[in-house]
Amino acid sequence: MRLRLSELRRPPKRDWVARFAFGAGVSALAGVVSVLAGPRAGGLFLAFPAILLASVTLIAKEEGVRQAVQDVGGAIFGALGLIGFAVVVTLTVTVWPLWLSLTIATLSWAALSLALYAIVTRLRR
Repeated sequence: MRLRLSELRRPPKRDWVARFAFGAGVSALAGVVSVLAGPRAGGLFLAFPAILLASVTLIAKEEGVRQAVQDVGGAIFGALGLIGFAVVVTLTVTVWPLWLSLTIATLSWAALSLALYAIVTRLRR
């Protein structure tokens, strides 16, 4: 799999609008839930993969279910990395400066996600 920037021009504008609208809608819902039920409940909705759902639907329609399944697989690695991010922030945010906690958490997310991808890719060979 290779990154091809020319492919960004391929999807119709309506697909980009659908992705944006779905993501914005879920983000707005998170804001409403935060106001009504508190920030913890709202945070659950912020973790909702709004862009993934819209993207996978459009990918399945345009490129087929197999490609959509591959994208979901990548999202799983990213989600597991996000758990690492949350753990690092939880353990460090009250001890370290905020910028340092978020930087280390972001690096942890990237490292964990990429490591999981590399491991699974190697195991499949």
